[in-house]
Amino acid sequence: MSSITPCLWFNGNAEEAATFYVSLFPYSRVDAVHRSPGDYPSGKAGDALLVEFTLMGQPFTGLNGGPQFQFSEAISFQIPVESQAEVDRFTNALSAVPEAEQCGWVKDRFGVSWQIVPRQLIALIGDADRARARRAFEALMDMKRIDIAALERAAGEVARSS
Repeated sequence: MSSITPCLWFNGNAEEAATFYVSLFPYSRVDAVHRSPGDYPSGKAGDALLVEFTLMGQPFTGLNGGPQFQFSEAISFQIPVESQAEVDRFTNALSAVPEAEQCGWVKDRFGVSWQIVPRQLIALIGDADRARARRAFEALMDMKRIDIAALERAAGEVARSS
């Protein structure tokens, strides 16, 4: 069965973006670069028109469509992580707009938004102890880059003081 493949619209740098992304994620590769057989509104014959790539097993395409459309935060990609080292690695590699960082969200140099989501965050905000979940969530709302230890401390504050 086929899967849904997100198609990302780039302004002439789809191949550069795909190469950058596959360098960051395991189980990733550039699958194909399709060059335009003729001139088109934002490119010439021989330019990379469509780039097929796989990130962590998920297929994507990158289309060099031109400057007409820009990425927005309305679409983002979640990166599941297990450790603070992974949070830091992905944030450092992807964040090109520091003022856009919020609650683990970053925007890369191509304008694509990413959410760096530690497994621990999901467990904390989904905790059956709703007070514990609320404390973790409130701590998250004040963070730019997620700090797993700070979330865990915030979630456990009342329990330790009782």
